[in-house]
Amino acid sequence: MARIIVIGGHGKVALRLAPQLAERGDEVTAIIRNPDHWSDVEAAGATPLVADVEALDTAEIAALFAGHDAVVWSAGAGGGDPRRTYAVDRDAAIRSIDAAALAGVRRYVMVSYLGAGPDHGVPEDSDFFPYAEAKAAADAHLRGTDLDWTIVAPGPLTLDEPTGRIEVREPGSGRVPRADVAAVIAAVLREPSSVRRTIAFGSGDVPIAEAIAG
Repeated sequence: MARIIVIGGHGKVALRLAPQLAERGDEVTAIIRNPDHWSDVEAAGATPLVADVEALDTAEIAALFAGHDAVVWSAGAGGGDPRRTYAVDRDAAIRSIDAAALAGVRRYVMVSYLGAGPDHGVPEDSDFFPYAEAKAAADAHLRGTDLDWTIVAPGPLTLDEPTGRIEVREPGSGRVPRADVAAVIAAVLREPSSVRRTIAFGSGDVPIAEAIAG
C-alpha cells in the first residue's frame, strides 16, 4: 500500500487513476480547487482535499504533501489564458516539485505530453505555445532534481475505451485513451525501472506493464 497525492484530482485522467490505485489498496488523496467536485472525487475512491496550488507557496504545498509516499501532477490550467497557463502549468508545477523535496516525498510523477521539451516546435503565434513553454520549463526543472521522478508523456488524449496496450515512442501523433494514461501512471508508480525516465507513448500493441518495464 502506498499513500499517493494527486494534484488536479478532478481531471479526466485523475478520475480514472484514483479507482485503479484504490482497487489495489493504495490510499489516494486528490487535491481539488472546487469544493463542488468533492462527491465526484469520493466516488472515484479518493479522499478529496480542497486547495488551490496556484495560490499556495512552496511551504504550503509541502504541508499538503507531508505523510505521502508519492506525488502525481495531473493538473492544468486548461488553456485559453496564457497568464494562467504559465501560473499553473509552469510556476505552480515547479513549486510542487520543490515542495515534494521539502516534504521528503521522493517519488514524483509528472503528466506531460508527447513532444514536450525545449524543441517542441510550437510557433509563438499558436494558442498552444504558452502550454508548450510551460511544460518544457516544468519538465526541465523536475529532471534537474534528485527526486525519483518519472515524466509520463502521452499523445493526444481521447475518451475511447481503454485497451491496456501502448507503444512507447519518440514524439509523434500517437493518440491514447485517458484511461490508458491513468493505467500508465498507476504502473510507473510501482515500476522501479521507470524512475528518472520520460515515457513517451501512444496506443499500441504492447501490454502497459511490459511496455514501461522495457
